Amino acid sequence: MSNSPKIHRYQSLTTLARRLRSDVKDLYCVLIYAYNRTGKTRLSMEFKDQGKRKGRGTPDTLYFNAYTEDLFVWHNDLDSDADRHLTINKDSSFLNGLTDLALDETIAGYLSRYADFDFDIDYDRWIVTFRKGRDERIKISRGEENIFIWCMFMAICERVIDGLPSYEWVKHLYIDDPISSLDDNNAIAMGCDLASLIRKAAVRRNTSGEPDPLRMVFSSHHALFFNVMCNELGRTREGQEKIRHKRYFLHRPNSEGVFTLRATGDTPYFQHVATLAELQRCSQAGNLYTFHFNALRSVLEKTASFLGHEDLRVCLAGLQDEALYNRALNLLSHGKYAINEPVEMVDDNKDLFRRILKDVIDRFQFALPELVP
Repeated sequence: MSNSPKIHRYQSLTTLARRLRSDVKDLYCVLIYAYNRTGKTRLSMEFKDQGKRKGRGTPDTLYFNAYTEDLFVWHNDLDSDADRHLTINKDSSFLNGLTDLALDETIAGYLSRYADFDFDIDYDRWIVTFRKGRDERIKISRGEENIFIWCMFMAICERVIDGLPSYEWVKHLYIDDPISSLDDNNAIAMGCDLASLIRKAAVRRNTSGEPDPLRMVFSSHHALFFNVMCNELGRTREGQEKIRHKRYFLHRPNSEGVFTLRATGDTPYFQHVATLAELQRCSQAGNLYTFHFNALRSVLEKTASFLGHEDLRVCLAGLQDEALYNRALNLLSHGKYAINEPVEMVDDNKDLFRRILKDVIDRFQFALPELVP
């Protein structure tokens, strides 16, 4: 009999969001790993909407997702190229009481850990300008812009935990893919900072001194960020309260709208094995596309790194067709293959892909899970 965790099926985001709300009633945090295009952002909005419906129009969730980033619009001043700034949508409840919170110093404290530019917020015009050294009103990159918005969110969360009146309505924090393209150093730093914030939220008390924890849901497709969160929350240092949490792998087996949720327990790297299981399923069904070579290469690179090597060739060493497999992974996994415009592999490449996948799985004896019941 298999001891694998049970896989739960949900026919819609509505029932899935209800499950998460039920979970966080007894927990401090739920961590979800899911691939891109699974529906993570829509799930975060459904979770938020359920709270609003329950409160008859009053929300209970402060969220960070792609919609949050859209509250900030860049003004490039195409006419004179001088007044470059970021415009803030002041109508969002995300920014409730922003002018009263004196966030600049807290934002700057976070920002200094990840970036080397400064900022100024004009609360009369609701704009942000950026500077670096002697250069004023500079244009920052999209990645730097996202980091700034994330730092503002973290600063607001600090005030929420402090119990400021502007955010008394917040009972849940929902964070979905805070930074989609992080370098490894920032992924580790931001993961540690977020885990520290979750610990503060978990031990929050009200004005009477009674426990009043903020409940959080966190979802991401970023493997390193997710693993940092798992490791940080899994540790209990001396003098700290244990953070009760669950870890899930969220999967969408097909386009029919069914979602599966599997508890991953103490195996935060489960998503890499799950990727292999998904590749095997596609291989058996014959639904192989060019981007699947990219996915296989990515898993092999992470496997090599886990074993302490810098090159994925260590995963192929000793296999009968080692040289052929290495050439194939190098040549067939560097194309600009768009997942939303998939190109099916030719038959010869399908056969080669199946051989590589089978030999690698057999060599490392991966125990591949069933992703659907």
